[in-house]
Amino acid sequence: MGKLYIVPTPIGNLGDITLRALDVLKNVDVIFSEDTRNTLALLNNFNIKKKLISYHKDNELKASEDIIQHVLSGETVALVSDAGTPCISDPGNIVVRKMNEIRIPVEVLPGATAFVPAVVRSGFPTERIYFCGFLPSKNKERRDFLNYLRDNVFASIVFYEAPHRIKDTLRELLLVFESPFAVVRELSKVYETLYFVEDESSLKDIVEKGEFIIVVNNNIVKHVEKKDAELLDFIFKLKEEGFSKQDIIKILKAFGVKRNRAYNLVIERD
Repeated sequence: MGKLYIVPTPIGNLGDITLRALDVLKNVDVIFSEDTRNTLALLNNFNIKKKLISYHKDNELKASEDIIQHVLSGETVALVSDAGTPCISDPGNIVVRKMNEIRIPVEVLPGATAFVPAVVRSGFPTERIYFCGFLPSKNKERRDFLNYLRDNVFASIVFYEAPHRIKDTLRELLLVFESPFAVVRELSKVYETLYFVEDESSLKDIVEKGEFIIVVNNNIVKHVEKKDAELLDFIFKLKEEGFSKQDIIKILKAFGVKRNRAYNLVIERD
């Protein structure tokens, strides 16, 4: 039996490819690729000659079966996406799941993926990272999802976004989350740019070209300010008296504390 390798490729700078990834690409029997033209350019840069077969979201079911047949026949197969790691907002999950089900070897190589360096570049806390990929396309579904994240996910939240939607998405985020947001454009490429979006006026500086990653600082420490110390002590005393979280939030609201802030204070005091 052969093996499937999941091989990350550079997200911009070709120098980011690993020695192990190059070794695998040189030695496999066939490479399945999200875009064979992009992969051919990568392979030519490193003087690698291999058979390429298309594997993208529109043919993923059939191509997954093809990969399995190649591996069952004893061949080694590499799966690559346009850039970064397959399966991370790119095709690949279906074939990995199918191969796990029938116990065929899959080896996942570590390597480039955009959201980790974007969070580091933002300077926001990295203790908890919540990766969302691309947001839902339908307005209500997207807004409901963002509201859920704001109220329930206390982490550095990461989104991918296309250039033609970047400003509209940031406007929507400004309605839901507290700014600033970090926006990284063209990560690891020549025109890499970091923006911090404070308000609507910040959007004018954003060049709507290339790949974008948005990082929202929704960590709990952001919601608990020094001036909240007295409220935290008050919450502690209420809990000692046996009040539930829901009751404490209602009490704080009665004193004029906004619901989201009240919720965050109660959670922080757990």
